[in-house]
Amino acid sequence: MRLDKYLKISRIIKRRTVANEACDAGRVTVNGRTARASYDVKTGDEIEILLGSRALKVRVTAVNEYAKKEQASDMYELL
Repeated sequence: MRLDKYLKISRIIKRRTVANEACDAGRVTVNGRTARASYDVKTGDEIEILLGSRALKVRVTAVNEYAKKEQASDMYELL
């Protein structure tokens, strides 16, 4: 699954366009490397997002095409 889509479905970022813009601006890294929105997310990847003064680091635990609000937080774990 694409990185921007994963960030939206897991509800880490509210909108896919915002996720796409964050990737293009270089504020999203996967496994220590700057990642593009088209990066293919895999289980076990560590994603770090810098939005404003806030930094968020998560580990991917599941990649699902769809997730309800209650299941979205099960797709990642905070580090």
